[in-house]
Amino acid sequence: MAMQRTPLLMSNIIDRGARVAPNEEVVTLTESGVRRQSYKETRDRAHQLAHALAGAGIGIGDRVGTFMWNGSRHLEAYHACAGMGAVLHTLNIRLSERDLEYIINHAEDQLIIVDADILPLLEKMQGKIPQVRQVIVATEEGFEGWSTKLPNAVDYETFIAGQPTTYEWPQIDENSPLGLCYTSGTTGNPKGVEYEHRSQYLHTMAQGMTDAMGLSGADTVCGVVPMFHAMGWGVPWAALMLGCKQVMPHRFMDPARLMELMVAEGVTLSAGVPTIWQGVKSLYEANPDAYDFSSLSRLTCGGSAPPPSLIRWFWDTLGVEMIHGWGMTETSPLATLSRRVMKRSQLDISEDEQFENVAKAGQLMPGLEVDIFDENFNRLPHDGETVGEILIRGPWICSEYFNNPQPDKFHEGWLITGDVGKIDPEEYLIIADRSKDLVKSGGEWISSVDLENHIVGLAGVAQACVVAQPHPKWDERPIALVVLGAGAEVSTEQILDHCETAFAKWQLPDDVLYVDSIPLTSTGKMDKKIVRADLAAQGYQLPSLR
Repeated sequence: MAMQRTPLLMSNIIDRGARVAPNEEVVTLTESGVRRQSYKETRDRAHQLAHALAGAGIGIGDRVGTFMWNGSRHLEAYHACAGMGAVLHTLNIRLSERDLEYIINHAEDQLIIVDADILPLLEKMQGKIPQVRQVIVATEEGFEGWSTKLPNAVDYETFIAGQPTTYEWPQIDENSPLGLCYTSGTTGNPKGVEYEHRSQYLHTMAQGMTDAMGLSGADTVCGVVPMFHAMGWGVPWAALMLGCKQVMPHRFMDPARLMELMVAEGVTLSAGVPTIWQGVKSLYEANPDAYDFSSLSRLTCGGSAPPPSLIRWFWDTLGVEMIHGWGMTETSPLATLSRRVMKRSQLDISEDEQFENVAKAGQLMPGLEVDIFDENFNRLPHDGETVGEILIRGPWICSEYFNNPQPDKFHEGWLITGDVGKIDPEEYLIIADRSKDLVKSGGEWISSVDLENHIVGLAGVAQACVVAQPHPKWDERPIALVVLGAGAEVSTEQILDHCETAFAKWQLPDDVLYVDSIPLTSTGKMDKKIVRADLAAQGYQLPSLR
């Protein structure tokens, strides 16, 4: 044996930031300003929390739920649970009461840390989550006077007060569970994905690569993606390791507060879903002199595909690179990333060609394998034209769901993603659609994503959602729901004429419906399931069938 067999435990890297950058800041947005604490303070408080959790009976492998916004105390819970060997179960605060009750009981959470302002949401489950022995309540400005009937509730600061600031992290197996995240449950009950120390250690290392998010200790990072969604895309772990300044918006997610925070704190990199960046774009365009984004250099965008027009706007207007990523809860979530220049040969191509590549889902992260297959699991060519089911495997890819066998989701070591797409000769993955969101018209597939992205490229259109509607002759036909920008007037004819510049006539939407908003899922994606259900409830019919 030539090398030491050091286990790949998150406890080996999460204290690093406090060692190398003890005075760097963790900033949490509050009602009237910000709350600041140093990395050393954050590390010490995390160790105090670990002692308090141990004193409350939490041991290695026990599940600790968090029902929290993005803030320093949530980061402390990440840190403490990872170090002591407990399992951090991040509860999605946007799920329904039914789904929350299911996942708390299914995960067998023993203790829940909750932000005081959302305590009423958790209280709805009083008496329905019997295995939860204690609730720890974290307060921010204006919510100090909380009260609850939930069991053994105690204030967070009281809970950790007087505890030692050093906890001897245990040496456990690197394949031990680290975190638990549940999918949003678009069909059936939500499914749990259990992250392991080894998988997240490797994921964290990959995330910091130059060709990935390019994180460094010199960055100021604002994670807009919720820390309860796929471990905040891994950003909290990477920032803890590197000692980046972290800026956290807590519950203040409106574009105005978010933009003011990013400007004031000199954010260099942020991560969020396309709807967040659409809101930033709209607000900036309304008042461009109000925001100085000279510090901002990169935005990571995932969850759903950002329109190419949005990617180009950020570069042309602000000089900000949008890094387009693809992944899912089951992939930890980083699977592919696309940047403007990812190899030397791209230095010599035009800027337009560079942005054509950025609009793709990107190239595979090192260590993973991805391929496309037909319905019989035969591999398909990487010609940029052939469309197939996307399967993926690797050291941070889910191999099974937590206490919930789903054999139809896996095939011979591969995860069946539920996405369909193609791979081009340069190994860029191009997502066509979710398999359930494709429109099948007359035996031919129409990509709702391609239509949406093209429609949003039309001036005056803020958002577009394309869904299938049943048709007796063609099986399904696409229709488009469109949200216009403030004061904009865009006719149906203009939208269809615009679509006809890139799509065949049979691919065009049969109808355009103008709406004030499009429902979103708990992770910020357009909720097409709700859109289709609402149309059915309203008795909607295609124009040709009326």
